[in-house]
Amino acid sequence: MDLAIGQTATRSLRLTAAHVQAFAEMTGDYNPLHFDEAFAAGTKFGRLVVQGGLTTGLLHALVAMDLPGPGTVFLSQHWRFTAPVHIGDTITAEAEVVSLHETKPVSQLRIAVRRQDGETVLEGEAWCYTFPPRTET
Repeated sequence: MDLAIGQTATRSLRLTAAHVQAFAEMTGDYNPLHFDEAFAAGTKFGRLVVQGGLTTGLLHALVAMDLPGPGTVFLSQHWRFTAPVHIGDTITAEAEVVSLHETKPVSQLRIAVRRQDGETVLEGEAWCYTFPPRTET
């Protein structure tokens, strides 16, 4: 895919208790913020929240599948969480190309993730490298 500055892509996902459970099984993150309703109710979040890795995981899918697309990996990421994501929320990740390297398949992306109510839950930037398709010889 030929990239252009200003190009954008989005990807959305509704997060469920099954996602939280599966992520915990894969990573071992059984923080009570994700599983203990009484504990979560006593925090500033007020109720269960999903693991941050589920939010950032949507960014991995967006970069790898949509923009820049297949063959892309992160070189670096700098983002911050600005609001919680709760079980049942739908989040939408957005990437915008803000710069392109002149001689390498490297791009800089502005990153944002928003909840269904429009509130930004994560923002920042990422640098990506896109491997060219392999050619058969």
